[in-house]
Amino acid sequence: MRQVLTGARIFDGQSFRENAALVIEGDRIAALIPADTAPADARPVEGTIAPAFLDLQVNGGGGHLVGSETTVEGLRQVCAAHLRLGAAGVLPTLITDTAETTARVIGAGIAAAEARMPGFLGLHLEGPHLDPRRKGAHDPALIRPMEAQDLARLCEAARRLPVLMVTLAPESVTLDQIAALAEAGVIVSLGHSDCSYDTARAGFAAGAGCATHLFNAMSQIGNRAPGLAGAILDGDAFAGLIADGIHVHPAVMRMALAARREGIFLVTDCMAFAGTDATEMLLNGRRVLRRDGRLTLEDGTLAGADLTLAEAIRILIRDVGIPPERALRMASAEPARLLGLQDRYGAIAPGRAADLVVLGPDGSLTATCHGGVWL
Repeated sequence: MRQVLTGARIFDGQSFRENAALVIEGDRIAALIPADTAPADARPVEGTIAPAFLDLQVNGGGGHLVGSETTVEGLRQVCAAHLRLGAAGVLPTLITDTAETTARVIGAGIAAAEARMPGFLGLHLEGPHLDPRRKGAHDPALIRPMEAQDLARLCEAARRLPVLMVTLAPESVTLDQIAALAEAGVIVSLGHSDCSYDTARAGFAAGAGCATHLFNAMSQIGNRAPGLAGAILDGDAFAGLIADGIHVHPAVMRMALAARREGIFLVTDCMAFAGTDATEMLLNGRRVLRRDGRLTLEDGTLAGADLTLAEAIRILIRDVGIPPERALRMASAEPARLLGLQDRYGAIAPGRAADLVVLGPDGSLTATCHGGVWL
């Protein structure tokens, strides 16, 4: 089936293409043509057409929380919810849990990969090898150092999953363990850590290539102790950012993005609430409340974010002053680079999959296209 879209600004992954029309044939982008050559039956679109998003930290969606009850169908529910929210691919994320639950989720992820589940990029295991001093909403009773069997399980999972990201604190593992994970193909992400600047730098040198939710649940920048946050801004590792204006103040985001011209990408850190109207859920037996754009435990601790990537982009542009081109890249091309999938995601060009989002004039998500099919 051939589709021609006209009337919208087209962001091709690097810059805006004005007065252009987009031609889709089947599940692929066929061409970008001058708008005045579009056929009479071209579909008018208002707003901006951009590459679909990638979200590398989603704890759930569509009512399902990744955890002890997760099956292949649970992962399918999560991925389907995020496809509708504009993410062509996600890393369903398990936060700190037991070894048994971790093994169960890995098994479900391997099955999802074998089934070529739409939207499933792999898994993100956030814990349990963290620092209890920076636990955030993670259950401190389940946080523990990495042991030999944990390392073996993760290395084997990396061989069977298309992508495996693991968030760990360098003080909860050894440098040899970081190196072994990286050698096995794991994307090692430092986070939930109270480590020093030097310890963080050593972790990156050993093979960690990313950091989890910049500024949140990590040692902060001091004049004599730059901490993990300082090591990120002073280095070249990738880093996720929760740009809801709650987890990180807009002024701090502005400074961070001035310090690092590339490598910072957007994540939602969303929970099972994503794509639903639910107001409460359970996390390891604890109530999570959805109130006024925040997700918190009953004691007020932030527990993920009530955020979509479209809203994060809007906040970056409106409140932080980031150019739209960069904000859009942070939701697509930047995470694609981290995963080594830049030839598949993050651009609109002939031959690419027709994975697209349409953002209205106010920046809200108005339509999502996956493989040429509008959801």
